[in-house]
Amino acid sequence: MPQVVTASRLVDGIVVFWSHGGWVELLDQAQVLQTKDDVEANIKSAQADVAANLVVDVFAFEVKAAAGHVEAVTLRDRIRTAGPTVHRDHGKQAVAR
Repeated sequence: MPQVVTASRLVDGIVVFWSHGGWVELLDQAQVLQTKDDVEANIKSAQADVAANLVVDVFAFEVKAAAGHVEAVTLRDRIRTAGPTVHRDHGKQAVAR
């Protein structure tokens, strides 16, 4: 199943997604990886930003991608990608698509 690499940015705690050697804030902009080897290689590349104290907790999660839209498969990751759950008017879920 396709996967996306993610982490939390240290400066502000925002969940970010790996995209072609850098971090983006929106899941739809993330690089969707198709193979286990691609996932492992991109996690290894992203670990440099852990060493540089830019992000923490790098890992990959499963996604569904269709018609230019990417969605997390599990509830946990859907919550992480949307932002805080205490107020729907905060975080990424507050931004109109």
